[in-house]
Amino acid sequence: MKIEPLIKMANDIGNFFNSETDKEIAAEGIRKHILRSWDPRMRREIIAYCQQDGAALSDLVRTAVSRLEQA
Repeated sequence: MKIEPLIKMANDIGNFFNSETDKEIAAEGIRKHILRSWDPRMRREIIAYCQQDGAALSDLVRTAVSRLEQA
């Protein structure tokens, strides 16, 4: 699977949650959404991308994905 569509989807999710003023709540919302909506292969790929570079992900999404790594 190409990483670009995953990056776009993750950033779109991040844009939705970015309206939350509490960024901790927003990051947790992104993490939960990815955890329940993405299949394990997609999660592994976005985590690997974040670990390698992650430059195309928003800061909020990088925070959420790094929490996926820890789970």
